Amino acid sequence: MFLRLVIPLCLIALPALAESPMSAAAFDAYTKGKTLYYGADGEAYGVERYLDNQRVVWSFLDGKCQDGVWYEDAGQICFVYDNQPNPQCWTFSQGPNGLIAQFENDPEATELYEARDIDEDMFCLGPDIGV
Repeated sequence: MFLRLVIPLCLIALPALAESPMSAAAFDAYTKGKTLYYGADGEAYGVERYLDNQRVVWSFLDGKCQDGVWYEDAGQICFVYDNQPNPQCWTFSQGPNGLIAQFENDPEATELYEARDIDEDMFCLGPDIGV
């Protein structure tokens, strides 16, 4: 599975200039029902599954999946995850190769770009179980 993810990411060119920021309605219409892989600086970064009712599942491609929700706040798309209650806010725009996301909590951070949409389940390990 690892090679299947790495090879397509390596073939993707860096994103071209993005259009104006997406509204919450446009973001929802684009993402709902999809599983999108994201890259940064030519490297795999993470994957997110977009569900109904603005619910999401995120993973840094390590098998540890985090449930969350997204909402619009002042033109930004903000995410809150079960293990991270502080909102993570992004400005999304659509470029010729897919979504481009700028992390607004740290404008100096590298932007993410959509690497690809897949029509299969994410790899998520089960919950940690104690002794």
